[in-house]
Amino acid sequence: MRIARIAHPEGMTFAVLEGGQPDGSGATCREIAGHPFSEPEFTGKSWPINDVRLLAPILPSKVIAVGRNYADHVKEVFKQGAEHLPPTIFLKPPTAVVGPEAPIRIPEWATGVEFEGELAIVIGRPCKDVPAANWKDVVLGFTIVNDVSSRDLQFADGQWSRAKGLDSFCPLGPWIETNVDSIEIDNLPIKAHLTHEGETATKQDSNSNQMIKSIPEIIEWVSSAFTLLPGDVICTGSPAGTAEMVPGDRIAVEIPGLGTLANPVQRYGR
Repeated sequence: MRIARIAHPEGMTFAVLEGGQPDGSGATCREIAGHPFSEPEFTGKSWPINDVRLLAPILPSKVIAVGRNYADHVKEVFKQGAEHLPPTIFLKPPTAVVGPEAPIRIPEWATGVEFEGELAIVIGRPCKDVPAANWKDVVLGFTIVNDVSSRDLQFADGQWSRAKGLDSFCPLGPWIETNVDSIEIDNLPIKAHLTHEGETATKQDSNSNQMIKSIPEIIEWVSSAFTLLPGDVICTGSPAGTAEMVPGDRIAVEIPGLGTLANPVQRYGR
């Protein structure tokens, strides 16, 4: 089941996307009452997807991100091997979250800004200290996240909060796929396509089989540190291929079964 959060002619709501193509085109958005953490209760209202705007599919209380979870990306960014720089955990504020087609806004003082296309986990119920074997018990589903990062701030600050937590630096969407068994988490292609001056190039072209920590291990690790609440998002790490974005660009992250998360890049304040 695909759950989206939409803006429609009468307001905003959660909806189930039914029918249409794998990329969402042609789907019907059926409104559900209340929240998406239980069996959907349909209100009887629906809209064609072309008549609504997809928003970030969830508004998390926190975004927990796993850094350095792909060895090739560690070498690419930090110029060291993963054996010297193991995976780490950091937080992105909920105010960084934006939805599909919302602009990534870059302040003039945030330089070296790169995209990081990633698989994201959405938590479905309150939990703590979850054994890896029980990871499915606490997961609502999967979506796509772009862990936008200012490399210059990242290295200048010595920690990552500002570099990765600016407003709009966490695009999320386009929907949540709740059938977790339909997503081949151990062999999932992850691609990011950057359009610059009218030319589109595939920059990230990797696979989740390159993760250092697996999805079950990540949930066990993260939940040992934090109580997770419904709607919390866990970013599972970026593969290699990240590159700089500048105002006027467009970035699209593509994961099979989860659609494409695309966002234009703008200068903040303009």
